[in-house]
Amino acid sequence: MTVTVTRNTTAIPVSGEAAPAAPSAAKTQTKSRSAKRVKKLSKAQRQRVLASKAVAIAKKQIGDPYRWGATGPGAFDCSGLVQFAWRKAGVKLPRTTWSQKSSVKKKISWKAMKPGDLVFTSGGGHVGIYVGHGKMVHSPNSGSRVRIDKLDTYRKRTFVGAVRPGI
Repeated sequence: MTVTVTRNTTAIPVSGEAAPAAPSAAKTQTKSRSAKRVKKLSKAQRQRVLASKAVAIAKKQIGDPYRWGATGPGAFDCSGLVQFAWRKAGVKLPRTTWSQKSSVKKKISWKAMKPGDLVFTSGGGHVGIYVGHGKMVHSPNSGSRVRIDKLDTYRKRTFVGAVRPGI
């Protein structure tokens, strides 16, 4: 068994072996400088990170059944899916569509939606998560499963607003 004694970052072999190379001072300085350069995310950047997590989590629920009042895992209603995905991403949202819409302060227009935004349709009685490219992931109704649907003319006609959580 070889025992190595370390003193001032230089290894001194005890059993007659060659000494391992010591890390250079330049590398050590570079590491500490780059560690200090870690930039704190802006609110908008942080929101985008959280939104992408929420979208990914909601997409993982595709195929789970709709169940009125369910908040997962395994079954969801529309607002339960939204609450579950955003909670897993680190943002607390209220339970119902109405309270989700009113509690999030950042309101968004139809044309300004970005992935992660909550889309309220059907007079405000339904919510889904915008995933980009004119689509949302949602838990539609009894007898159906979590899925991604296009924001078609019906959704646009019954659109009552969108909000951006995580800001």
